[in-house]
Amino acid sequence: MVTATATASATTDERALAELQREHGPALLSFLLGLTYGDQQRAEDLLQETLVRAWQHPEAFDGPYESMRPWLFTVGRRLAIDARRSRMARPTEIGDGVLATTPDPADVTETAVAQLDVRAAVELLSPEHRAVLVQIYFHGMSVNEAAEELGIPAGTVKSRSYYALRALARCLPGYARRR
Repeated sequence: MVTATATASATTDERALAELQREHGPALLSFLLGLTYGDQQRAEDLLQETLVRAWQHPEAFDGPYESMRPWLFTVGRRLAIDARRSRMARPTEIGDGVLATTPDPADVTETAVAQLDVRAAVELLSPEHRAVLVQIYFHGMSVNEAAEELGIPAGTVKSRSYYALRALARCLPGYARRR
């Protein structure tokens, strides 16, 4: 276990740290603002963490540098990179509003209502468009199989399915495409 005396002797003098902050703090903050795309709070947090590292590593003051600035900028840049990687590794957080409006997949009522809405919308399509969608989406046929079954070219099947889906999207505006 590390004692308080050992910790105190292994840190930078407060006056030296204050002088370091006065001399290099504004330039370092400006540099970190660039790395954080102008996020003031994040840049200030990185500046503070950089100065904590300088406080924890008094040996950096004894390095062969004329100035501490290169060391500070390197530490700050590495901290910014680590923070960005950490944020990218976490999944995006969503608010409660999204969860409140998302239907429960186990709710059979929602599924039944959606099926009725889709059936009613499909009935509004022209017979040619409906026949293509039935073959492709309800019978699971490929474009070529549907073309053969309906006796029309594959390009016509693609075109009709495209326009039929667009018509369905207009008839079913409350249903967003799920990704």
